[in-house]
Amino acid sequence: MSKRVVIDPITRIEGHLRVEVEVDENNVVQKAWSSSTLWRGLEVILKGRSPHDVGLLIQRICGVCTYSHYRAGVEAVEDALGTKIPLNAKYLRSLMQTSLYMHDHIVHFYHLHGLDWVDVVSALSADPAAAAQEAMKYTDKPIAAGEGELRAVQERVKGFVETGKLGPFANAYWGNGTYKFTPEQNLIALSHYLKALEVQRVAAEMLAIFGGKSPHPQSLVVGGVTAVRDMLSPARLQEWKQKHAIVTDFIHRAYKADIMMAAAAFGNEPSVLGGVAIKNFMATNDFVLADGEYMFDGGVIMNGDLTSVTDIDNDLIKEDVTHSWYKADGAQHPYEGTTIPDYTGFVERDTVYGKLPTLDGDGKYSWVKSPRYGDEPIEVGPLASLLVSYARGNKVVVKSVNELLEATGLPVEALFTTLGRTAARMLQTVIVAEEGLKTFDAMLLNMQTDESTYVKPEIDSDKEYQGVGMIEAPRGMLSHWIRIKGGLVENYQAVVPTTWNAGPVDANGKMGPYEASLIGLKLEDPTKPLEVIRIIHSFDPCMACSVHVMDYKGADLGEFRINPNGQ
Repeated sequence: MSKRVVIDPITRIEGHLRVEVEVDENNVVQKAWSSSTLWRGLEVILKGRSPHDVGLLIQRICGVCTYSHYRAGVEAVEDALGTKIPLNAKYLRSLMQTSLYMHDHIVHFYHLHGLDWVDVVSALSADPAAAAQEAMKYTDKPIAAGEGELRAVQERVKGFVETGKLGPFANAYWGNGTYKFTPEQNLIALSHYLKALEVQRVAAEMLAIFGGKSPHPQSLVVGGVTAVRDMLSPARLQEWKQKHAIVTDFIHRAYKADIMMAAAAFGNEPSVLGGVAIKNFMATNDFVLADGEYMFDGGVIMNGDLTSVTDIDNDLIKEDVTHSWYKADGAQHPYEGTTIPDYTGFVERDTVYGKLPTLDGDGKYSWVKSPRYGDEPIEVGPLASLLVSYARGNKVVVKSVNELLEATGLPVEALFTTLGRTAARMLQTVIVAEEGLKTFDAMLLNMQTDESTYVKPEIDSDKEYQGVGMIEAPRGMLSHWIRIKGGLVENYQAVVPTTWNAGPVDANGKMGPYEASLIGLKLEDPTKPLEVIRIIHSFDPCMACSVHVMDYKGADLGEFRINPNGQ
């Protein structure tokens, strides 16, 4: 007899995500549904506004990768107007992207995804001396992993336990059989969890140097950047490079080492050796190394065939809303996309937790649309970016991927797993940190003969424009699509990475990457579905935060009105 498992909300993510699965008598997932349960409608808010306001407004989509939406919005307008920005502006935008990636990926693994791999309770029984020796197996210079440091971490967390105030370590599935780290390995990773809290602050400061602040930077404008004084200041340049060195050191001595440790410990754990059921991948060019050269390559891979990668055809991108809480006549290209809400509610069912409102899998069940490329679902993200660059023969990526596979003793096929997706994010972070300095040096060289950072864009109110800003956000390929008429925004659509990955089943019955990744997964205990959460977290979900909240019956819990004039 099948059983329904409801996980709502999935925590340690940005926004609101609900996942439901149906398991058989052997606790193997037979069906899965992914749903973003709150709506905000920022695309609608942009209509009728000046294109110059787009970036600052649209970055409010997210509270984490604010810069990515900011940049994509600005570049969508630039593409529409045909504005070519100066090379220094490209370099500065790339350096801000470098800072964001180093911050975002560290935060994701340690503070959002890490507790899916690390059993904190187990760490309390570890031998700090043995743990210090264990850390030496994965790097010859481990950080925050000396015997004294590990003992202090252990005592600190024991103090939390004794007071009953576990904070971020509360309400987890400690003791689950799919945790594979030894107590000593858990202690090492726990120490790095706490150290990462310090390091992520330094990474955020990196972005603020050229962005003005973080989150929600403010130095990008249509036509370039305004961070001229920071770019021309030797002190500010040196400050960025010093902070970059601090964060890079942690990436090598902690993040990379911990993923190597996870690869060894979880190499035979079935629940992490699947999780990539949709083997179609897409990524775009990003991170300017020199004018016309990029750190990562763009393209499309279908059916996991690394011998064949094609260029992206923007005309093949459409969004389906058959099972999304929107109205539309068929799949729509983003330029013609609409955002018309059509909420239909939940259905009461028996679950492993008793009777609950559940998703209507036969009807509409998510605020996320279902993007398709030539009618096919696609995975985007760090794994997709590395696979596309690997298939393109990108020398840096090929070398880095092959070295990782050799060090872990895993075949290329191991990349097509939950473990591979998590390792790919680490590897991308290493590449961004190391190669980002090439962008920094290229900017210094260019500044000797060129200090320009801005060109004035021109908008003719009698003309109509359309354009797209397509970049690699930390969670994958992000595209913002704009149409301009009468000098104002006529239509706007953002097709974000999590939309590609988390969208519901489409009109053709094809599931998106989230849902497909869960089919066939065996749960040790359906009431404690750690395996589901680990797979979903490996994508780094980023569901849009909402402007109002409703309970499952549709009643408003709170409503807030703000006078735009401040009166």
